[in-house]
Amino acid sequence: MKLSEDFYQRPDVAKIARELLGKILTTKVNGFITGGMIVETEAYSWKERGCHAFGDKKTNRNAVMFEKGGLSYVYLCYGIHNLFNVVTNKAGIADAVLIRAIEPVKGHDIMLQRRNIKTMSYQLSSGPGKLTKALGIDRSFNGKDLGKSEIWIEDDGIRISNKQIEISSRIGIAYAKEDAELPWRFCIAGNKYISQ
Repeated sequence: MKLSEDFYQRPDVAKIARELLGKILTTKVNGFITGGMIVETEAYSWKERGCHAFGDKKTNRNAVMFEKGGLSYVYLCYGIHNLFNVVTNKAGIADAVLIRAIEPVKGHDIMLQRRNIKTMSYQLSSGPGKLTKALGIDRSFNGKDLGKSEIWIEDDGIRISNKQIEISSRIGIAYAKEDAELPWRFCIAGNKYISQ
């Protein structure tokens, strides 16, 4: 069952990031369905320096973050990698969750082709740039409704207990100074698909 708008439009972005673990991120591109269980996330809020919308600053790049929760925010990182985020909170409040890694569950062969990998390994989707390529997510997905038929997140009934969740600071945002230390990275402990 697809997650409802209510799931995304709650005010606690860190709680949403945590609760996305175990959910299934799915795409339908050119008729091919691919998907994976979310195993690693990071929360971002306009109130902290790690966020693209820090200080409530709206730009062409981050504009979708100011829309209602339940949309996709896809941006280009280092001019190479498309990164997929879930917009959260109410319209006007720019919070989002970066999906950092997934464990493939649907369309393995298509994902391998997209990544130009011959055999299954954790390298297929163990990072935010890897998973978007595997799922066929590019900048055209920016602003897509996660309740529609091109990209969505399902609750497959998988329950991740607090004991299974590893919490740490986010990766690669030293520029955020003390905000870089916020415990806003969540992953399923021991999962081999977690980003390195």
